[in-house]
Parts: sequence; C-alpha cells; structure tokens
Amino acid sequence: MGGHTPPMKQVIVVNEALGLPPGKMAAQVAHAAVGGLLNAPREQQTSWLQAGMPKVVLRCGSEEELFELARQAEEAGLPVMLIRDAGRTVVASGTPTCVGIGPDQISKIDAVTGALKLMR
Repeated sequence: MGGHTPPMKQVIVVNEALGLPPGKMAAQVAHAAVGGLLNAPREQQTSWLQAGMPKVVLRCGSEEELFELARQAEEAGLPVMLIRDAGRTVVASGTPTCVGIGPDQISKIDAVTGALKLMR
C-alpha cells in the first residue's frame, strides 16, 4: 500500500429547532469542530489538516435526532463531540446545540450523516 490517504472531512450537525442566532450558532459550531479534532487520533488530525480542514455544516430537526446521530457516529468509531450550551445567553444550560463528527474518512461520515441537509 502506498501513502495514499483516503479523502477526509468533518461534519457539524446543528439542531435547527433551536433557531439559534447566527453568531451563537457560529460559536457552537466552532466548539464542535475543535472538539471533534481533539477527539480524533493523531493520524486523522494530520491528514485532515493537510487536506485543508474540509468541513460541512448540516442540520437536523430535534434534540432526539442530534442524540441519535451522535450515538450512530460513536458506534461507527468516529470522533464525536456533542456540544451543550453553557446557558448564559439564548438557551437553557445543558441544551445540546450541535455535534461534531470527524475528522475521518468521508465515506465513514457519510454513512451516518449522508441523508441530512445543509444548514442554511
């Protein structure tokens, strides 16, 4: 086998039902992206960084769906970072706002998140 690395990405799924203001959502997505990176094995971190840190922000419709996506990603062995808000501004403390999945191989992530739509 050569040194070819499979294509990598990271996905952050936002609970659209919360209707977060854009700035708040951006901060939560950033938490999930950094947390997912820190939870990934070193080789995956390096491959993803070298690929330009590709990431996609998707949406789901409920807290239950967010939890289910996190569970499926963990079962698939993907790096996962579920973000719960501190509750100082818009939503109650502990409210799950989004989940970072990856960085990992695109095919592995798409197996969990492939049916979701882009965040608008």
